[in-house]
Amino acid sequence: MAYISQRGAYWRAEVRKRGHKPIYRTFDTKQQARDWAQRVEAEISIGIFVDRTEAERTTLGEALDRYDREIVPTKRYPGQERTRIARWRKNDLAWRPLAALRGSDFAKYRDARRAAGRAENTIRLELQVISHLFEIARKEWGFETLLNPVKNIRKPSGSRARDRRLQPGEFNALFTRLASSLNPWAAPAFELAIETSLRQGTLFSLRWEWIKLQVRMIEFPPEARGADNKGVPARLPLTCRAVDVLRSLAAIWQHDRLGDPELRQFGPVNVDPGKLTGPVFGTSSNAVLLVWKRVVKGEDGFPNLRWHDLRHEAASRLFEKGLHPLEVASVTGHRSMQMLKRYTHLNPADLLAKLG
Repeated sequence: MAYISQRGAYWRAEVRKRGHKPIYRTFDTKQQARDWAQRVEAEISIGIFVDRTEAERTTLGEALDRYDREIVPTKRYPGQERTRIARWRKNDLAWRPLAALRGSDFAKYRDARRAAGRAENTIRLELQVISHLFEIARKEWGFETLLNPVKNIRKPSGSRARDRRLQPGEFNALFTRLASSLNPWAAPAFELAIETSLRQGTLFSLRWEWIKLQVRMIEFPPEARGADNKGVPARLPLTCRAVDVLRSLAAIWQHDRLGDPELRQFGPVNVDPGKLTGPVFGTSSNAVLLVWKRVVKGEDGFPNLRWHDLRHEAASRLFEKGLHPLEVASVTGHRSMQMLKRYTHLNPADLLAKLG
């Protein structure tokens, strides 16, 4: 049975039916309240009614808060996810109920971000957060009737593949400038990134306990390997040059810089050459990247070069050494040959000898 009552300037409709909890909503006019109540009663009678109250009351901002609490901590890179969530919280759509959001709303967001010069992959990842939120809400939060509006729009195609490699003379120039900076870890990190092909996060999380210099191997524990196509192999073979770089890093810890209180907070517990423990780098990735950006973007810098391009350089060098694609993948950690191809940019001039 439906009950219509006036509450100040508004009209409240309430539907009570045996076997269902009371359903109510507020309208501007009495006629709107009566029409809604009749429709709900009819849907209940023929057994097709689904309660949309929660989806109509919960705003995108509130859903993002819950997503941040329950879902983000389970992700491998929660910091990046929270950065995207923080951007969405500042958007006007955060104040809208989930049930009121349409594909056109997110299409306008996509176009506005493009107009602002954001990369396609950045926009894609931001929309992916919202799409996953709607799927979680629909499957696990009890919002079964909620449609995913992001599925109804054209997605950004993704980032443009990069093919930047170090040009002749750039390695030495970069190494010299990094070595002359005030951060003694910058130059070794640069060289080790190329010699190991490790991503930035993994490189700067290396620990001495994982490194076996005697057998030229890094043994990553399960929790440090990652997942999907962003993982690292359980055992990473090291080049002779990588071993030399690691020995130079050990020397930094063992000698004059060990007394620096800023290094001591990172420092190995034991400084015996064969029993080093703790982080390999006595600095943060951010500190090294600040030095890197000053060098790359400074006067007589290195145009269009990013730290992640060093991984492309590493993969390409492995192929140029004659390694089989499966052997390269065992070093870089790629589980998809398509992704490995994107990270490989062979120098056509080096193929002339093979072509004859």
